[in-house]
Amino acid sequence: MSYKMKIMTEQRAREILSWRYPSPYDLYNGEITEEAIKEFMDNPYYVIYQKDELIGFYCKEFAAQVPVGYFFQAYPEGYLDFGLGMKPEHTGKGNGTAFLQYILATLKKEEEKPLRLTVAEFNTRAITLYEKFDFQKVSAFTNADDLVFWIMTEKR
Repeated sequence: MSYKMKIMTEQRAREILSWRYPSPYDLYNGEITEEAIKEFMDNPYYVIYQKDELIGFYCKEFAAQVPVGYFFQAYPEGYLDFGLGMKPEHTGKGNGTAFLQYILATLKKEEEKPLRLTVAEFNTRAITLYEKFDFQKVSAFTNADDLVFWIMTEKR
């Protein structure tokens, strides 16, 4: 698969925020608000295209962390946090391997720190994919809605 990374724009942020995932993945549904658009524009978010279609995005650093995790000291220094999202029509169809491989290759060109990500416990598809790339669960925390999040890091 041939992917191309592009910078985030307001139009691209609006498109991503309009994506609708089925339950239980609807946790990832966004709302097109000025605050949400500002989040995409003011933080390190990047979009990924396949041919002429925006098929996903990734973010890094603070933007990739779940804020409630700070109360649990879930994010010690020394890692590069990243997060990702794929257009709903492309999920669950075996596209994740090449998509994640592209993101990891891009991140490893930029940084030498080990990688870390946060994933909701119910998202077993994503966890299975991350484990395929030698990420391991290292800790967990729960938010106010009793949703469990796993912190996963690269095996070194």
